[in-house]
Amino acid sequence: MAPSRGLERDAGVNIKADDRLKTKLQDHRSSARPQGPTYVNLEHNAVSTLTSTGRKGALKERAKQLLAGRQKLPIWNHQDEIRAKLRQSDILLLVSETGSGKSTQIPQFLVNEKWCHLKTLPNGKKVGGCIAITQPRRVAAISLARRVAEEMGSPLGSSSPASEVGYSVRFDNSTSPSTRIKFLTEGMLLQEMLRDPWLKEYSAVVVDEVHERGVNVDLVLAFLRQLLERCRGGDISKRKGVGMKVVVMSATADMEKIKDFFDSKAPADLVTMSSGITNTGDLTAEDGWDGFSDDDTNTRPKSTPTPSLLIQAESLFIKGRRYPVQIHYSQQPVADIIEASLERITNIHKREPLPGDILVFMTGQETVDSLLALVEQYGVSIHKDRELASSLPKLLVLPLYAALPSHLQQRIFEHTPKFTRKVIIATNIAETSITVPGVRHVIDCGKSKRRIFRPSLNLDSLLTTPISRSSANQRSGRAGRDAPGNAYRLYTEAEFYRLAVDTEPEILRCDLSQLVITLKSHDVVDLKDFPLLTRPPKRALERAIMSLLQLQALDPTSGQITALGREISLLPLPGYLARILLASAAPKYDCVDEVIDIVSALSVENIFLNIHASQPLAAAQSQQSGSAEGDDEQPQDARLRLRRQFYRREGDHLTLLATVQAYVEENVDRKRWCEERAINHRAMQAVMDVRKQLTGLMMMRRKREKRQCVRTEPDGDGVANGNDNHHKNDSSDLSVRILRCLLTGLYPNVARLSTVVNGASKGPSFLGGGQYITLSTNQAISIHPSSVLFGKKVEAIMSSEFVFTTKAYARCVSAVQMVWVADAT
Repeated sequence: MAPSRGLERDAGVNIKADDRLKTKLQDHRSSARPQGPTYVNLEHNAVSTLTSTGRKGALKERAKQLLAGRQKLPIWNHQDEIRAKLRQSDILLLVSETGSGKSTQIPQFLVNEKWCHLKTLPNGKKVGGCIAITQPRRVAAISLARRVAEEMGSPLGSSSPASEVGYSVRFDNSTSPSTRIKFLTEGMLLQEMLRDPWLKEYSAVVVDEVHERGVNVDLVLAFLRQLLERCRGGDISKRKGVGMKVVVMSATADMEKIKDFFDSKAPADLVTMSSGITNTGDLTAEDGWDGFSDDDTNTRPKSTPTPSLLIQAESLFIKGRRYPVQIHYSQQPVADIIEASLERITNIHKREPLPGDILVFMTGQETVDSLLALVEQYGVSIHKDRELASSLPKLLVLPLYAALPSHLQQRIFEHTPKFTRKVIIATNIAETSITVPGVRHVIDCGKSKRRIFRPSLNLDSLLTTPISRSSANQRSGRAGRDAPGNAYRLYTEAEFYRLAVDTEPEILRCDLSQLVITLKSHDVVDLKDFPLLTRPPKRALERAIMSLLQLQALDPTSGQITALGREISLLPLPGYLARILLASAAPKYDCVDEVIDIVSALSVENIFLNIHASQPLAAAQSQQSGSAEGDDEQPQDARLRLRRQFYRREGDHLTLLATVQAYVEENVDRKRWCEERAINHRAMQAVMDVRKQLTGLMMMRRKREKRQCVRTEPDGDGVANGNDNHHKNDSSDLSVRILRCLLTGLYPNVARLSTVVNGASKGPSFLGGGQYITLSTNQAISIHPSSVLFGKKVEAIMSSEFVFTTKAYARCVSAVQMVWVADAT
């Protein structure tokens, strides 16, 4: 088997990291050119071909056309009341159902208020004048920004220096110096708070979809409360006299807990307000560092006792616009949600008139793709039958899930062509935040996939669980936005009433490592006393602290964040991936570009499709393109044989690397290349986006180090950079260096082979040979069947994650030597 290009490289050739990164960016730009069939990016529409003056006129004309629709939104007649409440108070709690227009209209109502003014300081720096609107998901942030830009007659984001509306999501920042309304994910606002804890860019922060109760929204609310308390306590000078308004919005009526949270008296000094950045030279304008002088004190004040402060929140309830929705329950429990969904789709398509698009809620990406393939096959069969083709509308089938590239997510908002029914197959991403026009029929499987963390075992359980009644009502309400509709629930009425009323807050069931490092980066000393809407479980907090100690992100003596931990917190990656990426730049590993490829692949959903499940999809795509049967679709064994060219005996991580490198080198038709190998083309597009952003971040890191002109002595953990070779590995083999670099973040997920000697097992007696024992928790674990190492026995393995499905599995696995593990720890 021929090795991949990256693994052939002579390890003795010393290429500067920044030169490699520049080359990588150039490769990305050239590889980003359209290859074969592609979708049109919505930003690059016909308007972009006009002259600047003509384009501006077209945008304003489009805004006029949309005004009539805006005026029909339920929230439109309440704009004066909303403005009045925010003149009286710094915080407004707004409850209104999805579809009322709150997400798009609230920032437009507020952006021209007197308190939302831009202040220019004597040193030329600017404070305030911008409104931030947080969203739990990137698809919502991007789609809402596009809509508001249209309604305001403004170009979007970075497309024009005069743009007033932009967005910022992980690996994609589209803003301009003129941006006054910025949609961003909750995680991105938390990142901005690290660089500017006083949020001096903003006059207001709107926290949307708070009812979803993700960990990030809980953190955002806590930090905003702290900020409001500080401003009311006399620290408004740190914001240069510019006040801060906060709007908290929910689609459900239960806001009492949030009102109590903001109204309650709490010590304002529970968290110090220092930025957590001890050396401003570590940050530059490229990172979003605003460069304020010490007189401007970007750092928060020292932790000194402050009187308890009372923040009185205003409240407002606005009824949403909903047409009647008829609920249809299943008569019997449904055994196969994919089969039942397909049957319901075909029945609707045959019996219900147009217009009437269909929105289907499935559990996750795999079930979305499986159902999508079957519906596309059904659409092909209609097209081939002349009688059916003349009597039934065409089908336009679109997926929607978090890992889908942004430009493909935006296709759901495009106008449905004539004599066509749009079928959107989505995860719970379509439950809130976004309103898809034209949907009259909703099919709800009644389940969703959730990760539930088991701190005692350090295991993530990826479980398909029943949704809550609140979620079920949100889903059915999607059918009644534009006209009366129907909701088909694939569960009985009795099952509905057995559902929990509300969804459990994420903070009670997830790995809290990201929460802890965020709090520690804000210099929170006592985690248990930090004010959160819901207190996290003690055992989960302890496990998170242990994980961060293992990553050297926390000091074992003081418990405070280390310099390495601060660097980890500033990267838009999970802690263990950030640790690996930073280590890759060290001379002892020297594998930045390879690790970027691996980390990019690990940052998206599985890039490999199930060979059997992907067959119908490939068949449907080839038939729709008009090719003869068999031209595009190869036999299953041939597809597997092509994909096996990338398999590496070392394991899954180097297999991912080889696959990404081969995809980058493909310059004819990447979509077909993926189909021939049962590789997820949409996932690979997302990998390329992440790859580009990480390459840029690592280039900026190199530039910072050069500007500092102070050489940092390597500390043995592989994070510092320099030209010393005294930490070089004995082996110069690139694959070994990559694996040892991966161990810097994955060594907590190492498991050793359990063998049987003379009838006695080295490990729990029930195991027997071939299974593994985790070093951290002494837990029995098996290699996941999807791994290239499945069925093989090696001395030890490291894995990207431990999950529990039918049993405990190590997923995305590579073989390691125990001597490497000892060195990594």
